[in-house]
Amino acid sequence: MSDPALDFFFDPVCPWAWITSRWVSEVKQIREYDVRWRFICLYIVNENNRAEWYTPEYRAGHYVGLQALRVADEVRLTVDNDAVGRLYTVVGTAFHPGKRRAEFQESPVDFMKWALNEAGLDPALASHVDDDSHDAYIRSETELAIERAGKDLGTPILTFHPGRPDEGSFFGPVMPRIPRGEEAVKLWDAIELVATSCGMAELKRAHRGRPNFD
Repeated sequence: MSDPALDFFFDPVCPWAWITSRWVSEVKQIREYDVRWRFICLYIVNENNRAEWYTPEYRAGHYVGLQALRVADEVRLTVDNDAVGRLYTVVGTAFHPGKRRAEFQESPVDFMKWALNEAGLDPALASHVDDDSHDAYIRSETELAIERAGKDLGTPILTFHPGRPDEGSFFGPVMPRIPRGEEAVKLWDAIELVATSCGMAELKRAHRGRPNFD
């Protein structure tokens, strides 16, 4: 991979990260830039969360993300970053528009065997869903994302121009639908400009709308 235009930190269980990733992938096809797919784990981010809303069921959903990221990390180690992106596409499509996360929870290894095969990868790597030797690296990636963008944030975290003097990171953009075509490119140019040129810290409104994965 050449120097990437973007680091994209994702947790596969986050629907908002999924929508943003499809926007990034849309622009990637048009502009032909490189994306480095990196990890942020909501299970780790929320490990000390004692809020009433953070129920055991919610935490179990975040553990799904950790298990999937363990497999993605093995793909990173044994194949390459493009393969991580392919696996995220398959898993994210199944989890979000496909509404198949319960299948993963019922049989994580079988689900990941299927996903790896769909991504053109070795299904045997599915055994890493329970391999906690990956957790140190996933934690370090999570900590890096938080260091770049700040605490008390969610997913995704995006770093534009990583490693360059004008590197800039943001949480988001969080949006309810996937921009396509010219709209996607215009949004990319606007977010890239804000991230890399003027030191802006925050631009926010609370209303998100319901996620639309079309």
